[in-house]
Amino acid sequence: MKLYIAFDVHSSSSVLGVVDEDGRRLFSKKVRNDPESVVKLVKGLEGEVVGVVVESTYNWYWIVDALMGAGYTAHLANPSKVQKYKGLKHSDDRHDAFWLAEMLRLGVLPQGYIYPKEERPVRDLLRKRGHLVRLRTSLILGLESIITRNYGIKPRAKDLQVMSEDRVSPLLEGNEDLLLAGVKSKEVIDCLTENTKDIERAVRGRVRLRGEYAKLMTIMGVGEILGATIMLETGPISRFRRVGNYVSYCRKVPTRWLSDGKMKGRGNRKNGNKYLSWAWSEAGNAARRHYACARRYFDRKAQKTNIMVAHNALDHKLARAGYYVMRDGVDFDPERVFGRLGR
Repeated sequence: MKLYIAFDVHSSSSVLGVVDEDGRRLFSKKVRNDPESVVKLVKGLEGEVVGVVVESTYNWYWIVDALMGAGYTAHLANPSKVQKYKGLKHSDDRHDAFWLAEMLRLGVLPQGYIYPKEERPVRDLLRKRGHLVRLRTSLILGLESIITRNYGIKPRAKDLQVMSEDRVSPLLEGNEDLLLAGVKSKEVIDCLTENTKDIERAVRGRVRLRGEYAKLMTIMGVGEILGATIMLETGPISRFRRVGNYVSYCRKVPTRWLSDGKMKGRGNRKNGNKYLSWAWSEAGNAARRHYACARRYFDRKAQKTNIMVAHNALDHKLARAGYYVMRDGVDFDPERVFGRLGR
């Protein structure tokens, strides 16, 4: 008898659901989140296990690794595409598990990519770096706001990040409360800067851009660390059939629902990879600051629309170019990306 198995995974426990080749619901049980307990439960089932489905929640690593380590074929369900019948009067974790198993049996399970176990730790390390960078940016903007609001001057962001000398205290002299706020903000900014550099040093010692990914360094705005982030978050570029699939995964295309030419709402904005979205936004910001053709493209877009649309348009351009750079192993060509502006 062929068995199709699924786990509805939560923070401390999971619910198992098993169906056979005819769709009959055979067995369901709640189990604590422990690799040994999960594998033991699956091994105790009588029948041929065709596959095991795990929903792509925030804590899927451990259970997928345990199942694959035990020799089972694991499938990662894409939760944004898994939809149950809306007319159900009752639904719970047990029904969710059975539904995932049934979709696997029918061959209609929308699946996510199971990233290689050995590369996930350094990818998570780079995600932590991105988190620290965003925290530091928010503190810098907050400090800028304090100075501008109280003294009418807009300091340069570079001055607020200099660690060799104190350029913040002179801007806030005359008010001990503002001075204390500024000094404490600067201390945390410096701490985050040091921690970010520590992570970057560790990543440089462990990661090298492989094969076609090495060409990412030719893209304006992409350096060694950002290139490693894009490589590790993208995975095999072959899993994206077209450039549109990739930029959608990067969250660089708009979402909208149309009917009879009219706007009927928007789709799931959370579809895709938020870390890739951030990485290409960082590349766009760097390209705009340091490359004339990217700046001209951004300025022309901003004049026609607004700054945010211009930012997204530039990020979209670079993400599209990145797809072809990785897929074909070619250098970035500004003229092909920006037309006459790239000459």
